[in-house]
Amino acid sequence: MKKIPMRKCVVTNERFPKKELVRIVRTPEDTIEIDLKGKRNGHGAYIQKSMETLEKAKRSKALERALEAPIPQEIYDELEAMLRA
Repeated sequence: MKKIPMRKCVVTNERFPKKELVRIVRTPEDTIEIDLKGKRNGHGAYIQKSMETLEKAKRSKALERALEAPIPQEIYDELEAMLRA
């Protein structure tokens, strides 16, 4: 049986299989990007793939605290579009 990698959502503090989360990365150049493959270089934070969690992340600024950087509105917009699709 193959081991399933687990990661913790920075908003809900719940553990999920890695495939059920989206990774947001602060790159060494201090840009914030969405990492769909999970292999980008930099400091990463995971968020659950749900609109409810995304709204909670915006309100609580959990992603900003986890990445220690301000999150541009474009990232939230891109995440929202990805979740709606």
